[in-house]
Amino acid sequence: MKRVVITGIGALTAIGNSVPEYLEGLRNGRSGATPITQFDADKFKTQFACEVQDWDPTQRVDKREARRQDRYTLMALYTADEALEMAGLLGEDRQTLASVDPDRAGCIWASGIGGLRSLEEQIEIFDGGDGTPRYNPFMIPRMIANMGAGHISMRYNLRGPSYATVSACASGGHALASAADDIRLGRADVMVTGGSEAVITKVAIGGFNSMKALSTRNDNPAEASRPYDADRDGFVLGEGAGALVLESLEHAQARGATILAEIGGYAASSDAYHISAPHPDGTGAKMAMLNAMKDAGLSPEQVDYINTHGTSTPLGDTAELKAIQLAFGEAVYDLNISSTKSMTGHLLGAAAAIESIACVLAIQHNFIPPTINHFTDDPEIDPRLNLTFNKAVEKPVRVALSNTFGFGGHNSATIFKRFAD
Repeated sequence: MKRVVITGIGALTAIGNSVPEYLEGLRNGRSGATPITQFDADKFKTQFACEVQDWDPTQRVDKREARRQDRYTLMALYTADEALEMAGLLGEDRQTLASVDPDRAGCIWASGIGGLRSLEEQIEIFDGGDGTPRYNPFMIPRMIANMGAGHISMRYNLRGPSYATVSACASGGHALASAADDIRLGRADVMVTGGSEAVITKVAIGGFNSMKALSTRNDNPAEASRPYDADRDGFVLGEGAGALVLESLEHAQARGATILAEIGGYAASSDAYHISAPHPDGTGAKMAMLNAMKDAGLSPEQVDYINTHGTSTPLGDTAELKAIQLAFGEAVYDLNISSTKSMTGHLLGAAAAIESIACVLAIQHNFIPPTINHFTDDPEIDPRLNLTFNKAVEKPVRVALSNTFGFGGHNSATIFKRFAD
């Protein structure tokens, strides 16, 4: 089994349009929640979200090509370009990779929903017409969830494994694990992985509102995402993308790459319980964490930080903490736990991607991102847990664990380690 290392990352979030900006937002505990600007939300129960602000995709994507893509695909291309640039793999034309065999490089990309905006727009155009079906010829390629992976592989001539993973909010974790496995098993030398989501749309906000999944704290959006707070009332929808360049250790060292972190291990499980609610005993989530540690050859005492799924929903937060306590035992009181969704909102299929990057940044810069917006203790949550409320903590981070859980009971846990030769 080959060792898998991370040599590049790219981030696009409501708290930063690049990795340095994202890092600054995490350190400062900045909320990205603002009133929705992408459509008129006055009649919706939720009128705010974590939108990407002041973003020009043509800084990294050709203008002509940008007009043909859905917002989620543009976000995928944008962050992949930043990650490959950081990894030192971009050729002079920025369209091919240097020092890479294209037949041994691929892309596994996640999106929970795909091009919902493009689908919604075309339905509205049809509904406002005379019934004659006049659809944009790019509608299908813009909306399907595999096109993030497709366009990244086409842009950079990646002829190895290329496909999408779709498992709701666990999609990004499963994409990363699948990409890492292709390297571990010797099928590829380099993989681009991550996820993107851009569904701040009428259909998404209305649909999640009908499930009572979203916060409706319209009077104070910046404080609406409050994981583990007694008054949490649902998640805040976010958009954006995260990209990671994975390489085999041998490939990275042969070209003198800077190694940011190592993939320690990962695991997946299923609650097999409910279409949207987590298992109340946390059994599936517990097994994902235990098996990820087993895969990494680590004990609970060796983990320094857990970046939780922590969506700010009444049921989900307590179930996850229960699972963490079951998986870590007494060691849980010696580590830091936080939810960066308190700042970025919930990026659905891209959540694991940007939260994995938060783990990498925590390892690189020795800090714990905070869980912001904590005001009232929840009596159902063990007060001995260190949930890193409101302010970042400077602390050496050698091992970080990222949890992501999706509707349908899909669970993913990934462990990142400080690289040691």
